[in-house]
Amino acid sequence: MIKKFTVALTYNVKPEVPTKVSNNSTQSYLQSESLLDKYAEWDTYETIYAIRDALAVHHNVIMIEANEDAYEKFRNLRPDIVFNVAEGAHGISREAQIPAILDMLQIPYTGSDPLTLSLCLDKSRTKEVLTYYGIPNSKFVVSHGENGFAGKELNFPLILKPIGEGSSKGIFNSSFVNDYETFTKTLIENVEKYNQPFIVEEYLPGREFTVAVLGNGNETRTLPIVEVNFSELPKDMIPIYSYEAKWILDTRDNPLDIFSCPAQIDTELYNKINEIVLKTYSVLNCKDWSRIDVRLDANGEPNIIEVNPLPGVLPNPDDNSCYPKAARAAGMDYTQMVNEVLQVALKRNGLA
Repeated sequence: MIKKFTVALTYNVKPEVPTKVSNNSTQSYLQSESLLDKYAEWDTYETIYAIRDALAVHHNVIMIEANEDAYEKFRNLRPDIVFNVAEGAHGISREAQIPAILDMLQIPYTGSDPLTLSLCLDKSRTKEVLTYYGIPNSKFVVSHGENGFAGKELNFPLILKPIGEGSSKGIFNSSFVNDYETFTKTLIENVEKYNQPFIVEEYLPGREFTVAVLGNGNETRTLPIVEVNFSELPKDMIPIYSYEAKWILDTRDNPLDIFSCPAQIDTELYNKINEIVLKTYSVLNCKDWSRIDVRLDANGEPNIIEVNPLPGVLPNPDDNSCYPKAARAAGMDYTQMVNEVLQVALKRNGLA
C-alpha cells in the first residue's frame, strides 16, 4: 500500500498570449513587436492540472504558484514534499529559486538542487563542465555581440542560442548561419532582443535524439530513446528543433510525425548514447529525472546539446511531449510516470 503524503505542486502558468503566424517560412514564423516566446518554458493549466490529478490518485495535493507569495505559503503549510515544475521568472538562477527556498525551509522536493538547475540553464557553464569531463559537445564560444564574431576559429555553419533559455526559446530557423555577414547581423539583433550573451556553436549535421532519465545513483535508468525526424519539417526549414518546429508547426490540430520512439538505432549507437547521457546526468548531479538531448556529429558520434533537469510533461499525446512519450514506450501512463518521479524523490529523501 502506498503511503499518503501531503504534496505541494509548485508551478508557473503560461498566460494567454496571441500568436500571429506568418506564411513566409524563409523568416521566423513569429511576427510580433514583443517576445511571443517569453513564456515558452511555463506550463498551461492543462498540464498543471494533469500533474495535480496524477498526484492526487495517491496523495493529498496543495497548489502553490511560484510567485512572491510562495515562501510564506511553504513556511505556513509545510508540505511533506514538493513536486516542483516551476521554471521561475527572472534571471539566470530562476529555475533554482523555488528549490533554494525549500532548502532554506528544509522541505524536500522533486528534481535537482539549485546549483544543478542554475548550471544547466547556463549553456556555456554546462558545456564547460562537460568538456572538463571529456563528454563530447560541439565546439563553441560565448559572444556578447559588441565585438562581432569572437570565435573565428569556429567553422561554418553555426548555430546561435541564447545562453540562458529553454524550450527552444530564442532558437529559430534564422539561428542557423552560414556566412560571416549573416552571423554578425543575426547575433547583434538577438543579443539586443534577449538582453543576454549568446552561445555560438558549430553545427552538428547528424541525427538528433532526446533521452528521458529517471532515478538516482545506481538505480538511474534511461527510458526508450526518442529520435527527432527532421524530414517531417517543410523543405525550407533547417533540420533543428527550433521554436517554429516545436511550437508553431507542430500543433495539436495538425501534429507532425516528428518523433520516433523507440528510436530505430543499432546496439552500438544505443550503447554510446546511453553511456554519454548517464555520464552527463551524473557529473551534473541531476536528481530524480531529466531529459538530455543528443546529436550526432559528422562522424556519427553522439554529442550532448542540451540538459533539461525540469523536463516538459505535456499530458496530451498529440502535443508530442518527449518525456511522457518515452514513459509511454516504457509502459507507463501519465499518472504512473508522475508518481514514479515522486517515488524516486521520496526514496532519495528517506521518506519512502
